Amino acid sequence: MNEASHPQTGRILPTFAAVAKYYGAGVDICPPRRGNRKGVVEKANHSAAQRWWRTVPDGSSIEAGQNGIDKLAVQMDLRKRKLDGASTTVGTLAEAEPLLELPTRPFPAELEQTRVMSPQGLVSFAGNHYSVPPGLPGAHVMVRIRLGEDDLHVVTAGRAVIAHHRRAPDGAGQTVRDAGHVIALERAVLAAFSDKAPCRTKVHRPPSAAAQAEAEKLRGRPEADVANRVVIDLSHYAAVADRLRQAPTHEDQERESE
Repeated sequence: MNEASHPQTGRILPTFAAVAKYYGAGVDICPPRRGNRKGVVEKANHSAAQRWWRTVPDGSSIEAGQNGIDKLAVQMDLRKRKLDGASTTVGTLAEAEPLLELPTRPFPAELEQTRVMSPQGLVSFAGNHYSVPPGLPGAHVMVRIRLGEDDLHVVTAGRAVIAHHRRAPDGAGQTVRDAGHVIALERAVLAAFSDKAPCRTKVHRPPSAAAQAEAEKLRGRPEADVANRVVIDLSHYAAVADRLRQAPTHEDQERESE
């Protein structure tokens, strides 16, 4: 398994070694190109699956399934084995093994998720918001939790812890704030506040050439087309048409001369 050992060297990974040490278990990695060794382990799992899993009826309860696998375990414990020429059973060998008791708590595995700091000094995680020191809006941080514990840590990319909170129930929609973060946020807001009087006078400045060109673009008129910038006054054409209608024609002038 690539999660337990390095594929090229076959050495146990440090993360998996910590799990084995926590549970007091030994790790015996199957050497490469040894199909028989690996097949022995897989055959036991295959035998259990074929002799029990396929016999479980649909819709059976958890109690019925547990009873069935317990009966299978008893049958498999009665299998015969030979040890140093003496006949024994699998169950007898298992009872003689010096096994340690399981720890009361699971292995403290850590879960990390990347989050972005908000301008209000908050990061979201599992349906809640947790406060962080202000001053780094938009920065990427990691929320780290350890399975089995109720604490939450916010760390930077350099693994520096900048916040520590007690976890709220997932999906509760709560905002958990640290008193120190609230005071720091108030100071940052007050430092950015200005008591200067607002500017009450405005200087009238005509639009520049660049502003007029941009206005022409917004109107949908090409900047270089002179014809589109000509203003047409329709009242001027209406006055010319009225004068033409009132002017005497050539026939009227001939009748007046007669």
